[in-house]
Amino acid sequence: MNHVKALLIKEIMTLAILYLILSLGFGISFINVLIITLVLGAISYILGDLYILPKKTNMVATMADLGVTFVVVWLLGIALTGMEAATMAEAAAISAIVIAIGEYLFHFYILRKDLGANKRLKASSSH
Repeated sequence: MNHVKALLIKEIMTLAILYLILSLGFGISFINVLIITLVLGAISYILGDLYILPKKTNMVATMADLGVTFVVVWLLGIALTGMEAATMAEAAAISAIVIAIGEYLFHFYILRKDLGANKRLKASSSH
């Protein structure tokens, strides 16, 4: 249940940010923003929040999230909208920076709830 709550928080934060930047700033439809949000949320939650964050620092995980966000938003944005690569790169860069700020804060929640991959390591090494 903790993962569901964490993923829901992450998806709402990401959707709000991407809506403001991609829909209002670059004219991308809400449905395309929603698709990007769902794909990005799944990838970045597993990779950044559950795998990298427990093994590295918050800043390393945040930088990984920034990179993943840029690539996912850029490539999916081009595929879904047909927008020029340079314009979509601009939208992806702005999105990645703003989402990285939110991710940095979100990581404190993940760490407090002990949701990452280190949870199993802690449990198995305590015997």
